[in-house]
Amino acid sequence: MKTLQSKTLLLAMAIYGVSVIAAGAALADVNPPLAPLGDPPIPADNPQSPKKIELGKMLFFDPRLGGDASTGCVQCHEPEQGWGFSDDLSRGYPATVHWRNSQTVINSAYLSGFFWATSAGSLEKQAKSAATGAVAGNGESDVMEARLAFIPKYRGLFREVFGTPWPRIGDAWRAIAAFERTLVQKDTPVDKYLKGDKKALTKQQVRGMKLFNGKANCIECHNGALTTDEKFYNLGVPPAGRWNEDSLAQITFRYEIYAKGVTQELYRKLKDDPGLYFRTKEKSDMGKFRTPSLRYAKYTAPYMHNGSFWDLKEVVNFYNAGGGSNEFTDGKIAKNKTKLIKPLGLSEKQVDDLVAFIEAFSGPEIKMAKPKLPPYAPLPDVAEAQ
Repeated sequence: MKTLQSKTLLLAMAIYGVSVIAAGAALADVNPPLAPLGDPPIPADNPQSPKKIELGKMLFFDPRLGGDASTGCVQCHEPEQGWGFSDDLSRGYPATVHWRNSQTVINSAYLSGFFWATSAGSLEKQAKSAATGAVAGNGESDVMEARLAFIPKYRGLFREVFGTPWPRIGDAWRAIAAFERTLVQKDTPVDKYLKGDKKALTKQQVRGMKLFNGKANCIECHNGALTTDEKFYNLGVPPAGRWNEDSLAQITFRYEIYAKGVTQELYRKLKDDPGLYFRTKEKSDMGKFRTPSLRYAKYTAPYMHNGSFWDLKEVVNFYNAGGGSNEFTDGKIAKNKTKLIKPLGLSEKQVDDLVAFIEAFSGPEIKMAKPKLPPYAPLPDVAEAQ
């Protein structure tokens, strides 16, 4: 019956001019193959320009875009730390600690959603959310905007780029996003190999690629040019260990549970990050997080939403063992772990081959000197004023 239905569907699509080849691929649920990375998409409402990128770079590194002028974008996205933060949980606003691992901004220009549960739909919205989030930047929009207005260099750049007499905070997020869209790496060994340079990968990496596409089945979720399907899965990643030993981390976790809204029972009993559940309030989404890209992963340890694994071999061994299991409340093991995760049966050599291939999604480390930040306007001489 299913075969007859499929043939009928294909016939109908052919009659109405729909590609039968594309339809057949969709029906077969073929994963997009690995591919070289092209140019990042640029939104029509925020076009790139050299001056906008220059302004965005300064603002990215400027801690004055935060609550107490100490916590800017770079505090959680350090160039020397893979443009992320090399601790399990990200750095938080002073006197707090964050509750999830900081993701790299390298190649973030290609993503359709941001943060681990894609709660922001654009780089512009991500910048605002991070700068104003209570345990991240903790900034107030009007205060940050006023600070910018007291800096002559910024006043001039905002006027030149956006045509406004004074800096507007919404334009600050647009400038930062424009800068982040330049943080792209698309000349990795994998890109070169897929473009025809068969010497770009070592023999070990080629063996790893075969495992990636075959026995290990990484391609099921890490597919396409960006190596992510941007879907959500529960892998059974263990909870953040710091929640049991770091009281400040536990306080942040409880605060986030309260702020994002859960039932009274879950607020009291939750022992692990609910993930996508925060957005959907569907129990089937407990512990689900978006598939991260593997690009630039060589430099972005630790891994997973809570930094559970400190190197790529740990990650591969986790998958090789069939993942883990979540206990969100006492004695209740989560039943929504994805069925895609199962023991792989990889040998130690195969694990090393796969790790070597994953590292080939990274080119040279992207380094950048921090820009000189413009000063505030000098205060008037009080004596002269009198």
